[in-house]
Amino acid sequence: MALRVAPAAKRIAARGLSNFMQSRGMATEKQIFNQIQSTKNIQKITSSMKMVSAAKLKGDEQRLATAIPFNAWTTSLCGEPSLIEDATFEELPQKTLIVPVTTDKGLCGGVNSFITRGVKDCVSKLKAQGKECDIVIIGDKGRGQLRRLHADLITRSATEVISPGTFALAAALTSEIMAAGGAKDYDAIMIVYSSYVNAAVYKQRYKLIKPFSGEGEDEPMMMHEFEPDTKSEVLGDLYEYMLTSQVYHSFMDGAAAEQSSRMAAMENASKNAGEMIDKLTLQYNRARQARITTELIEIISGASALED
Repeated sequence: MALRVAPAAKRIAARGLSNFMQSRGMATEKQIFNQIQSTKNIQKITSSMKMVSAAKLKGDEQRLATAIPFNAWTTSLCGEPSLIEDATFEELPQKTLIVPVTTDKGLCGGVNSFITRGVKDCVSKLKAQGKECDIVIIGDKGRGQLRRLHADLITRSATEVISPGTFALAAALTSEIMAAGGAKDYDAIMIVYSSYVNAAVYKQRYKLIKPFSGEGEDEPMMMHEFEPDTKSEVLGDLYEYMLTSQVYHSFMDGAAAEQSSRMAAMENASKNAGEMIDKLTLQYNRARQARITTELIEIISGASALED
């Protein structure tokens, strides 16, 4: 009778191994298998999103290629866009309306975080210089990030923007900007957007659009004649059209940067999912080997007990 106790004790200890692993927070074989299947499903989704973004990027590149020459005439009036990185914003006037162009959808890397980070830096530097500013946000992600810290400065926001963008959409967004004050209440409008460089690189830039105002030597377009309308009316219409053209180009540039960033993010996510699957598979094989070893111990223990 004493000889039968030892094998029985071995069987009890072996059967309690899984309960011990679970109580110690170690995943069981079935749990690891479920994690592997879930990770494989996520990898399929991220791989599909990467291919979809790659296809959309081609269309956005074509639209951006047409928007660049369309907006080229504004450079002589507004100047070249400036990089927001390490900018001092000393050239901004006393009161500025900041218009960050962000996305409505996520899973696109840090394209929105870089924009909102630049806007926060701009607001802090303007306050340090004793200047004022307000914010009109394009995109839901930018609104969600900026309203945590600068909710009091946000006057308007445009979300659920239809993609791909058109000039009519840019005109509607410009109407919202003009309704928020535009050239009446602000000395300049600053558009912050992501500038597409290539499929792997995008940079954050800003455009400064000042209204056509001034008297004497500062009067704009003195070398031009305006007929039959008055000069002030023509300049007002030209300013709104120039702002629409700038918004259109910024939106096209940001859309291409969004797809390139999403494509890179989904590629990294697929790669990380593959590495996680390899680690979980190794862990699963170890758990499976431990289970088989436990079953062999039970069989050998049972055979020894029968012999005795």
